[in-house]
Amino acid sequence: MYGWLWRHLPGPAWTRVVLAALAALAVLTACFVWVFPAIAPLMPFNDTTVGAGMTTTDLTGRDR
Repeated sequence: MYGWLWRHLPGPAWTRVVLAALAALAVLTACFVWVFPAIAPLMPFNDTTVGAGMTTTDLTGRDR
C-alpha cells in the first residue's frame, strides 16, 4: 500500500514526503472530527454497571 502511494505521488522525494504527511494529517483530522464522534455512542466504554451485593473497599481491603 505504501509503495503504491509513494509511486503515485507527484514530484521529487521531499515533495512526496510533504504530500504524504499532509494526507495522513487529513485522514487523522477526518477521523477525529467526523468518524470518532459518529461511532462513540456505539462503543461500550461508558456502559458501566456495578453488580448487586458489591461493596466499596479501600486499598487495604476494609469496607468503608
